[in-house]
Amino acid sequence: MATVSPLPPPVQHPNTSPSPMLQAFLEQLDEQHKQQLQTQEAAVVQKDNDPKQSHLNPCPTHGFIDRSISTLYRVSFNQNGSCFAIGTDCGISVYSCDPYCEMFRRYFDNGGGIGIVEMLFRSNILVFVGNGDNPQYHRNKVIIWDDHQNRCIGELRFRSAVRGVRLRRDCIVVILEQKIFIYNFADLKLVHQIETMSNPKGLCEISQTAVSPVLVCPGLQNGQVRVDHFTSKRTKFIFAHDSRIASFALSHEGNVLATASTKGTLIRIFSAQDGTLLQEVRRGADRAEIHSVSFDPTAQWLAVSSDKGTVHVFRLKVNLGNQDKTRTTPNFRGTLAAASSPLSFIKGVLPKYFSSEWSVAQFRLPGDSEFIVTFGHEKNTLLILGLDGSFIRCKFDPSSGKEMTQMEIHNFLKSEKAS
Repeated sequence: MATVSPLPPPVQHPNTSPSPMLQAFLEQLDEQHKQQLQTQEAAVVQKDNDPKQSHLNPCPTHGFIDRSISTLYRVSFNQNGSCFAIGTDCGISVYSCDPYCEMFRRYFDNGGGIGIVEMLFRSNILVFVGNGDNPQYHRNKVIIWDDHQNRCIGELRFRSAVRGVRLRRDCIVVILEQKIFIYNFADLKLVHQIETMSNPKGLCEISQTAVSPVLVCPGLQNGQVRVDHFTSKRTKFIFAHDSRIASFALSHEGNVLATASTKGTLIRIFSAQDGTLLQEVRRGADRAEIHSVSFDPTAQWLAVSSDKGTVHVFRLKVNLGNQDKTRTTPNFRGTLAAASSPLSFIKGVLPKYFSSEWSVAQFRLPGDSEFIVTFGHEKNTLLILGLDGSFIRCKFDPSSGKEMTQMEIHNFLKSEKAS
């Protein structure tokens, strides 16, 4: 169970009254979203490519702590891939993806270990969880930070360590080892809680553009995922794999789900509405640890990274506008032959491996670090982040089937140590 801690004035106790700053910010954010001034970036007041006109203002020179990073705990993209944040033993830094540049950093003078940092699109609202030998905050606390005010404006406290956090414009999701809590963002009131099987990686995803929130998390059994549709109050359990779930992704609209197991050879794509298996693609034949799965905004492409040192991009053949028809089509998986291997006509004669659907593009990762992926705003581009400090932008040609072309590469750890 969580408790909500009051903070110094002017922030009032969230259980009785929302933070005035947070409430005003969310109202402004909601109004911008309704007006669709900037799709997927309603939290930005003016142009995102001008840091001086954005909520994410560059950090002023005063207040910087001259410290060298020794440990990188976490890297994460924001909800639309326009920015990424890093949590280190010194604090946090936020970068723009296009163009690549550091937006600001916050290094704390009393230690500053941050293990989880999540952004709310490109807004001034961030969420922290401490980590390391000298954490800035306890690992059982979720800190809501307003960088415009340069201060904490809310806090959620739990009885056990926080494994992950996900943000939406209207809610905040906190993942513990065997429980998930969903709070209303405006007043931090608990609106729902879910029990899961052991979830040390903090696996959980929530839709961003759908009016009705859709949340996906591990179920209570190996290989099972749970899909919650909050507005309709529907819950669907999907037995996606025989072995434990290693990673999954939810499309932006919340209507398609991709899952991978600890075996790491197959990625399965399901309808989030009714659990129908829509497609199955193959990463490889050998076991692999899947680090990241990501849809592009249109759910036309799926990217997967693993410990095999390769990122794969798959073409999806999911007709999102005609899912009712796919539900009533017998043996729907058999209708996907157009996207499958040339040997698919002898499916059932040779082993399943030979009739698998393979990736249309690949990228060889540098080193043996852990990497996460998302799609860039430019057509057919991929953004890759590594725990070795790598930021990579590459482009794929789905018609050629060849390896991706690297467009740029940076190391944000080296740039931070040099500054």
